[in-house]
Amino acid sequence: MSFLILIVGFALLIKGADVFVEGASSIAKRFNIPPMLIGLTIVAMGTSAPEAAVSVSSSLAGQNDMSIANVIGSNFFNILIVLGVSAIIAKLPVEKNTIKKDTPFLLFISALLVVLGINLNLSRFDGLILLILFVFFLVSMIKSNLGQKDCDISTSESAIAIEVTESEAISLPKTLVICLIGIVGIVWGGDLVVDSATKIATAFGMSTNLVGLTIVAMGTSLPEFVTSVIAVRKGETEIAIGNVIGSNIFNILLVLGLAAIINPMTISIFALIDAVFMTLITILLYIFIKKNNCLNKIHGFILISIYLAYMCYTIIR
Repeated sequence: MSFLILIVGFALLIKGADVFVEGASSIAKRFNIPPMLIGLTIVAMGTSAPEAAVSVSSSLAGQNDMSIANVIGSNFFNILIVLGVSAIIAKLPVEKNTIKKDTPFLLFISALLVVLGINLNLSRFDGLILLILFVFFLVSMIKSNLGQKDCDISTSESAIAIEVTESEAISLPKTLVICLIGIVGIVWGGDLVVDSATKIATAFGMSTNLVGLTIVAMGTSLPEFVTSVIAVRKGETEIAIGNVIGSNIFNILLVLGLAAIINPMTISIFALIDAVFMTLITILLYIFIKKNNCLNKIHGFILISIYLAYMCYTIIR
């Protein structure tokens, strides 16, 4: 029964995020907010909504292990599986900004998370630091992209802007209802996932850290996985890496920042080890794209192999 509830929770999370993005984008258009700005904020945050809902719900419920494991596990999955599978499907070229700015910034905040958690605790002050960095990243990203000429806008951002622009006009009352339904779906789905995952962990003698790192992390990363794979199959290969890098940055700064402020988090030694591993695979990703300006099939197989090996390690440890 708990597995069925878990699946229902994931469905509510993903559909709720999709509905919320649609409604919020419609509202933004009514107030003449540029499509590019919508794509860089509302749409980007929408793909991280499942992780946010699960981590915040876990934090409120005092399940700190699951809260941080969900974020770290999602980042594992995004880099190793989402990019791994995408690179096997097609060669993934990487934009200059992603190599010079976005990936180094992701590497910096991944290492920062390890430093902040070295005392096996994430305090409200630590959460505030993460949220301040999130605001800095968001503002700098918006300024950078709005300052570009239309011809310089990246493929992924153009795709998002076009998708938002071409969506149907919806009346304001209906839009507000859609947003409300989306929020309810996200919150309710997050609660169901946390409750059912905790019961599964208890029933099988698994730690909440392990469940958060595997089952929950995979489920909340489905939006990124589907978005990237579909984009690659359509030839929009630049979207895959940008989607993953952006999602991982949002997960660390926004999701963990909010969770830590709501309820200071005690970090297990296993979660700290996982955070170190997350930093190492981010370094590996940076080496791959810095050296080759792309991800290819060989890189894809390496990334997937690392994920399978580390998951085996987490299960037997």
